[in-house]
Amino acid sequence: MKIRSVLSAAVLAVATTFAATQALAQETFTLRLAETWGPNFPIFGDATKNMAAMAEKMSDGRLRIRIDSANKHKAPFGVFDMVKAGQYDMGHSASYYWKGKVPNTLFFTSMPFGMTALEQYAWFYYGDGMDLMQEVYEPHNLMSFPGGNTGIQMGGWFRKEIKSVDDLQGLKMRIPGFAGEVFAEVGVSPTNIAPGELYTALERNTIDAAEWVGPALDLRLGFQQIADYYYTGWHEPATELQFLVNKKVWEKLPADLQEILRISMRTAAYDMLIESQHENAKAWASIKEEHPDVQIKTFPKEVFHAMYEANQKLLNEAAAGDELASKIVESQENYLEMSRAYTDISERAYLNTMAEVE
Repeated sequence: MKIRSVLSAAVLAVATTFAATQALAQETFTLRLAETWGPNFPIFGDATKNMAAMAEKMSDGRLRIRIDSANKHKAPFGVFDMVKAGQYDMGHSASYYWKGKVPNTLFFTSMPFGMTALEQYAWFYYGDGMDLMQEVYEPHNLMSFPGGNTGIQMGGWFRKEIKSVDDLQGLKMRIPGFAGEVFAEVGVSPTNIAPGELYTALERNTIDAAEWVGPALDLRLGFQQIADYYYTGWHEPATELQFLVNKKVWEKLPADLQEILRISMRTAAYDMLIESQHENAKAWASIKEEHPDVQIKTFPKEVFHAMYEANQKLLNEAAAGDELASKIVESQENYLEMSRAYTDISERAYLNTMAEVE
């Protein structure tokens, strides 16, 4: 009788565990995501929608993500704080927006004179990038994942041509991240303005120049109507957005839903990169025909040299003042050196060859 009782108890325990596991497997999770962008914002907003759709489909409806744009939560630059505090479960923004709160976050968007998108993705997923990023976000109850890349961004819209470093003195410009600090070193007065306010700020002379993204998104905001000089990029060669996830929320998800969310974010990020390339190419083709007054410019060598020297100075200062910053800077520099050597004999060599034969 005792043996039967023990067996019965064991069977009951197994059945109860199985039932609980099955119930957990069927539980539905709805996560709320706050994005920095406005409703139906192209390319950036597509990344969040694509991610949410993939997660719901792959989970057979068990994982749903509700997206609130900036017009809903009213805090485009408050995403970090809202996800950290648990007001939202997830966020979509750009890591360098948080440099005033956590300076080391700025390294994970894009660095002046740094890696291209291909090189940077390799650093994230096969180098130290993901581990270092998590080391920065861990103390804040946050997890950060690559959230979509714009590729090389344009250098900005200027009302007046930049012919020397002297032309930068006192210039008021919207430019975020480490590039803003570099520009400040050479005389610019940088500021960060939410996307929805950029056109008005430039139109009303609140700022003299504005950097946003590239042709596809810049033309939509109408900068070509108020600034004639459009400069090529140097400051953000691989601008990576981010998906933020509240760590406690992540840990409550079953393992399979964690993996589905991880794959959905990674796939949506890659898709944003190729969508950016496609839309920028289309918009670029239209500039000369539809906006003949726009002049495409590259900063003079004098300006580039001044910015490069300022960039190195600031990197050295950041590394000297913070052990974790030093680890990140060293990792990025070492990976860039290794990866660029191959980029030079592959992509650069191919483009140089094409330039000779076209």
